[in-house]
Amino acid sequence: MPRLKEARWRLEWEEDLIRAWEREGLFAIRINPDGDYLVIDTPPPYPSGRPHIGGTAHYAQIDMVARFFRMRGYNVIFPFYLDRNGLPVEVQVERKYGINAHEVPREKFLEMCKAELDSLEKEFVSIFRRWGMSFTYWDKGTDSEEYRAMTQKTFIELWRRGLIYEAERPTLWCPRCRTALAEAEVEYKEEDTFLNYIKFRVRETGEDIIIATTRPELLPATVAVIFNPSDGRYKRLEGLHAVVPPMGQEVPILPHPAANPNFGTGLVMISTFGDTRDLAIVNELKLPIKVIVDERGRIKEGPYAGLSIREARAKIVEDLSREGLIVKREPLHHTVPVCWRCGTPLEIITTRELFVHQLKFKERLLELADRMEFRPPEFKNMLKDWIKSLELDWPVSRRRYYATEVPLWYCKKGDQLIPIVPEGGRYYRPWRDQPPPEVKAQCPDGELVGDVRVLDTWFDSSISWMYAAGYTKGLGIFERVYPDKILRPQGYEIIRTWLYYSLLRAYLLHDKVPFKYVRISGMGLDEKGEAMHKSKGNIIDPLPPVQKYGGDAARFWAAAAARLGSDYRYLESLIKEGRDFATKIWNIARFVSSFEEPSSYKLMPIDRAMLARTYEVAAAAIKAYSEFDVYEPALTLYDFLWHEFADHYIETVKSRAYNREGVFSSEEQNGAVFTLYAVLKYGLKLLAPIMPFVTDKIWRELYGRSIHRERIEDPPPEWRGDASLFVLVKKINSAVWRYKNRKGMSLADPLNADLYVPESALQAAEDLRLTHKANSVRAGRGREQIDEEGLVWIG
Repeated sequence: MPRLKEARWRLEWEEDLIRAWEREGLFAIRINPDGDYLVIDTPPPYPSGRPHIGGTAHYAQIDMVARFFRMRGYNVIFPFYLDRNGLPVEVQVERKYGINAHEVPREKFLEMCKAELDSLEKEFVSIFRRWGMSFTYWDKGTDSEEYRAMTQKTFIELWRRGLIYEAERPTLWCPRCRTALAEAEVEYKEEDTFLNYIKFRVRETGEDIIIATTRPELLPATVAVIFNPSDGRYKRLEGLHAVVPPMGQEVPILPHPAANPNFGTGLVMISTFGDTRDLAIVNELKLPIKVIVDERGRIKEGPYAGLSIREARAKIVEDLSREGLIVKREPLHHTVPVCWRCGTPLEIITTRELFVHQLKFKERLLELADRMEFRPPEFKNMLKDWIKSLELDWPVSRRRYYATEVPLWYCKKGDQLIPIVPEGGRYYRPWRDQPPPEVKAQCPDGELVGDVRVLDTWFDSSISWMYAAGYTKGLGIFERVYPDKILRPQGYEIIRTWLYYSLLRAYLLHDKVPFKYVRISGMGLDEKGEAMHKSKGNIIDPLPPVQKYGGDAARFWAAAAARLGSDYRYLESLIKEGRDFATKIWNIARFVSSFEEPSSYKLMPIDRAMLARTYEVAAAAIKAYSEFDVYEPALTLYDFLWHEFADHYIETVKSRAYNREGVFSSEEQNGAVFTLYAVLKYGLKLLAPIMPFVTDKIWRELYGRSIHRERIEDPPPEWRGDASLFVLVKKINSAVWRYKNRKGMSLADPLNADLYVPESALQAAEDLRLTHKANSVRAGRGREQIDEEGLVWIG
């Protein structure tokens, strides 16, 4: 039988194995009609730059899940492609070339974005492959005609069913990106500002009232003043009117529970472009809309026209101070809403946008959330809390360029613009293409104008589960796998976006959940425990650790760094442990393969106990893997293979395996060798999803084929039994080794004494005698106790 000849594990073999996997089609989708299915709705990453090690580790964890289920006999659909649409690449190109998308010809800008994406995509695939990831690479990402046609087809279906509508209303707006944003795309940052206490006058009484605000530039858009109904200081003002400086408009003073009596003076100005709270109150009380901010974030009219928001704020404060209308200014540290991609403070302006109905479906969405199985389960509440918090319908139209176009043409008849959708099924560019015949037929006498807007990138990626399940690929499996055979692995930071929008779209399209299983991971952090960001300069490149310590080592860190759902910190020391573990596995296999695998054998009690312990470990690892957890298997297998199998079982039966003293029968000798091979082979299979390189190299050397084509079956039922003898032997070994260490002896030195152990340990007496070179092994107590429990004595 072949044996491992090389003395040590070599890192260069990893790249040889990657090439072998490519040649042998390991990364291709293979459908066994008799097998079960698992579709992995892999997160398509935003290629806004080179991937960092935290994100790479996240995908490595997903690969471990995919590899395990393949080895369990599943048809695993594990695609990888990039989310190539939307703001990330646009912002990247704008920064790289110092341009603004709105000031460059559209076709030229699209070409620049595509070239940038192509370059970044090659880098992603190369890095992820070097980490040993076994995905099927679909080079057509979300910007392909195939994917965009699918997106547009779902838009057309929702439009025809009245689930998408067009309306002119206030929306969250990024002045830099010049596009509407959804609530989920809003982030918040800390900012130092001033709370300005400003005099308003009550028209009917002539008295002054004081209102505190951080945004005096919105005074011209103020349409009401509110106070809390429980605030007795202001009940007398109900129904009166306030005169708002500096423009002098008169607005009603109204009771409303949104006013906080403990903030400022308890009086609050409501502006139509303040924040979502103001907007909700304006809608609720049917207050007039005052449009004062344009798409570039500048004041539209009046004495402050043309000024940016910050310029207008400074000028209004200056004017109010000169007129004696500012009572005081207090420094204030608060949060402000910003664009999720460029960090620009957001405004609320009125634009005509496309909206997807979501508010009226909140209760149904909460019901559906309960039908998905979360790992860990507590993250379900994060999704449900987000659903409950929604206040606006989802605006899905964007005034950008690199994204799926809105598939609408407008039939222009006089002052009317009548929207028309095509049939669907192919990719439409209404801003550039001629309208299809079915659109022309609906506008025989009018002028057709193509929509120039694009769709929110989440409108694309929220149907990634359809794409992963082969909806456009002709695999013929979508109806079989949707939704019960689909897994969504993702980070918790995009629960409110990718996960929520996927749920919404699946409900609107199919009245179902998008997938049955949701695996939530934490964020990758740097050595100090801080999130990695380019702005912080703490990005850790994913390639150097692999080049230095190996892909298996990096993957071991990715699996063992934190429990599922928790943030995982970059630890070079843990990667080194992974390298040492790979070396240990090689050394174990080298030792075991020095013996011929026997065809007949007699198991001794310690062999059966070792197999019983292997059964326990295998059952625990398979259960964890089956629940999409790789942390528990990584730590369990590390401890078992190194500190139980190698440190204790191998050391205990080594003499019997060699049988140089001839004290064992050949069948008893073979019992040790059989057990060595049984545990090694099963351990390699269980470890292969996490550390695919060293396990595959060993298997190829010993058996001439890839371990990744093998099956991880449930452990043999005959292994199930009592492992207590092995546990006891571990205690005895540890006690003797500590004793020798205290005496300044090497572990190989003869004990030259009798070893006294519990009677049950006599089942392994001859193995223990030879292991420790004792005179004899007896039951009872000798002259010196050498362990804390009083189990082991020296005679």
